[in-house]
Amino acid sequence: MKVSFKIHYDTQFGQQLAVSGSIAVLGKGKETDALKMSHLGGGVWIAEIDLSKSRAKSFEYNYLLVDEGNGITYKEAGAPRVVEINKKLKKVVLVDAWNPYHEIENAYDTAAFDVIFKSNAPTVKAPRKSSKDTNYTFEVNVPRIHQDYVVKVVGSTKELGEWDIAKALPMQYDADRRLWTITTPIKASHHKLKYKYVLVNTKDKKAAPELEGGFDHMFDINENDPSIAVKFSDHRFTYDKHNWKGMGVALPVFSLRTENGLGVGEFLDIKGLVDWSVETGMRLVQILPVNDTMATYTWIDSYPYASVSVYALHPMYVNLEAIGDLKDKKKMTKLKKLKKTLNALDTVDYEAVMDAKMDFLKEIWSEKKASFFKSAKVKAFIKEQEEWLLPYAAFCYLRDKYRTPDFSKFEDFAKFDAKKVAKLFDAKSKVKDDVNFYVFVQYHLHAQLLEASEYAQSKGVVLKGDIPIGIYRFSADAWTAPHLYNMNGQAGAPPDDFAVNGQNWGFPTYDWDTMKKDGYAWWTSRMTHLSQYFQTFRIDHILGFFRIWEIPIDSVQGLLGQFRPALPLHINELENRGVSFNHDRFCKPYIREHFLGEMFGEDTDWVRSEFLEHKWDSAYNFKAAFDSQLKLQKHFDGLMAKKGADKERLERVRDGLYSLHNEVLLIPALGYEDGMHYAPRVTMDKSRTFAELTPAQQYHFYELYVDYFFKRQEELWAGQAMEKLPAIKEATNMLICGEDLGMVPDCVPGVMKELEILSLEIQRMPKDPSISFGHPGNYPYDSVASPSSHDMSTVRGWWKEDRGDTQRFYNEILGNWGEAPEDCEPWIAEQVLQQHLYADSIWCIFPLQDLLAIDGEVRREDAEAERINVPAIKHHYWRYRMHLSCEELVKLKSFNNKLKGLVTASGRNTAY
Repeated sequence: MKVSFKIHYDTQFGQQLAVSGSIAVLGKGKETDALKMSHLGGGVWIAEIDLSKSRAKSFEYNYLLVDEGNGITYKEAGAPRVVEINKKLKKVVLVDAWNPYHEIENAYDTAAFDVIFKSNAPTVKAPRKSSKDTNYTFEVNVPRIHQDYVVKVVGSTKELGEWDIAKALPMQYDADRRLWTITTPIKASHHKLKYKYVLVNTKDKKAAPELEGGFDHMFDINENDPSIAVKFSDHRFTYDKHNWKGMGVALPVFSLRTENGLGVGEFLDIKGLVDWSVETGMRLVQILPVNDTMATYTWIDSYPYASVSVYALHPMYVNLEAIGDLKDKKKMTKLKKLKKTLNALDTVDYEAVMDAKMDFLKEIWSEKKASFFKSAKVKAFIKEQEEWLLPYAAFCYLRDKYRTPDFSKFEDFAKFDAKKVAKLFDAKSKVKDDVNFYVFVQYHLHAQLLEASEYAQSKGVVLKGDIPIGIYRFSADAWTAPHLYNMNGQAGAPPDDFAVNGQNWGFPTYDWDTMKKDGYAWWTSRMTHLSQYFQTFRIDHILGFFRIWEIPIDSVQGLLGQFRPALPLHINELENRGVSFNHDRFCKPYIREHFLGEMFGEDTDWVRSEFLEHKWDSAYNFKAAFDSQLKLQKHFDGLMAKKGADKERLERVRDGLYSLHNEVLLIPALGYEDGMHYAPRVTMDKSRTFAELTPAQQYHFYELYVDYFFKRQEELWAGQAMEKLPAIKEATNMLICGEDLGMVPDCVPGVMKELEILSLEIQRMPKDPSISFGHPGNYPYDSVASPSSHDMSTVRGWWKEDRGDTQRFYNEILGNWGEAPEDCEPWIAEQVLQQHLYADSIWCIFPLQDLLAIDGEVRREDAEAERINVPAIKHHYWRYRMHLSCEELVKLKSFNNKLKGLVTASGRNTAY
């Protein structure tokens, strides 16, 4: 049997097409050994192989574009094509269409759209194969199809209906491959075969069929030989309709409120938000990270981005009733009373909720542990998850035993040893019940989140997760695999309008070189795990895959950080500009007498005598005891802990001293110990030390500053992302959105477009630094449009923050005349909503608070109480709760109909 490949692709000079596949003649998966194709002209490429001696029953293949000029090989998108080897055939002709890798419509082939575009395709009886004529197989991807429609193929021959759609040939749906396919004999003709695909409504006979747009597909029918088979693999149905666009709602799980809750949202409560989404015509629910963050057992653990495991789920989200009742009726009565108390609160009482849940879980574990491991589902869960589950459970046990997540304090277990950990679970182990308790909790969390996810999918609603960029420093991940992380650094973000001193997340950074050695297996495992629950996800701070903001371990704020990797400044770059390098002046905190009074007022004498020492007249250094922000933090924590301490005054002085530490121009470059390489301090042009340079020095420093941050790194950073992100993308079939906000390198949009990763468009954080606000009318299709995020105030809250900004937004962006109202009235919130609904973005996702804002009777009275997080506050209490229950939301018929009407009128969430 011979196999002939034929494909149309318009190449440029120096480019070559090749076929790469699973059998030896196609390179056996090795791209460098792929079969080179021949160019016939007109963009047509062909190749042929002989499989008469092959023992394979089938093979997979796809096409490559080899650019010999730059040495880059481009692989087409999508799953490999599959060919069954039939030795009875003399020849198989494969007529294919290239699957573009950077085509945004590929989003329709992801798990998210498996939920949205469901097919109820009936079983179609295939035409009989002919013993006289050549058999032709038609295969096409039709992702955007309403469940009442089927696909048919119609064309110029009698077998294809002679362009009569009523006689078009019905196709079968292959759910596994997401393809519509049919095989039929066609008699040879001197005319070219012309055909198109058509969508036909099977329930409404009056509904007009939709014939695909574009040119006819064409092929020469010159064979009348049943031993020859021809297969057309057409890329995708060509729509004449506009692009599909969807609408969704965003809310942290902990913020959900139900009538029978325990003071916090739970996984099963997601069902209530899904029900409301269905009522309002929305197709997506987005949540924040839900991993376990229990480290201190205090409200500080409410921060959802500091997980102690990237796999484990947070016990806070478990529904206790779904596990069962306690035998002790008094304890059950006590729990029910506590539920009423906690559920009546306006905000989450994290510590009270966690105490109640952990107490109950331990009680019910003691009752159920004897039978727990007999369940087949439990056994299957442990077998599938044991690689991370058992180390995590051991970590939790040791954290509780030593009252700290700092694994360096775990004595014999300070260094992870798999054999030692395994002994904790041994049948003879005295602590087996203690470690298995956390296995028990994780099983029920897994089952409940899976139940919520499957419920959402059954309702046609996509569940979107959130993946933090970092890991907690004292986590099970860092304990089990410390070689994957740089533990002597801290990850964060450079300054923006919402955190002027930058952000210090405290996470260790990744050792990407080590991760690369096994093909980023840690990341692919993490993605695969999350795909159990989510069909799409948001990559938190996707810029970290290009470069990460790394902060010294003894810094508290983020201003003294630098990008890693980066091409540093060399002191010769200053010297060559006529600026003599002065380490003391440029690299040490610049502290002068004349601005101490302005900064510290009546506390100046105390600051000068307690924290500083004279360098020379009117110039100071920090005393050794306070020569880092971390030392200052510990000192002031002690002062503030004293009875009667004036905390407001102490915080003001402490923050002033922090800012003195930031008064530098250059920071030693990471990875260089020669004293010759430096990174400029971010926002140096806003510092006092910069202001007191000579005009010439200012000019040269700023020129190098701009070059370092906005020019010289672009190629390096793009290369970094293109190494890491493809592995993450290809690990699963989830749709990916990247949070690309802040100081965004110019290379980011191109890389994200190339990898089909959706960008995030937030109106108050425009990508163009020359404008104050983004306009949804200018957003690209491959983006997610939103008015706010969890790190920002809501639209109503923002409205009162800066009167000047509000007025400009009211006139210039919303297009209203006159003076802006003092408050964000419901009709204004509705304008903002409508503006986003009509954006070109594939998804418009609104925080729940901003949706409720369009109705004065429904929305919360206090807009400030709706804020979720303040990034400038390192230990912010994440405790926002809905003021309405999910049950109440579903019953808001008038509001729900209005919202659904707005969504429907915009053309979002239509059937296909």
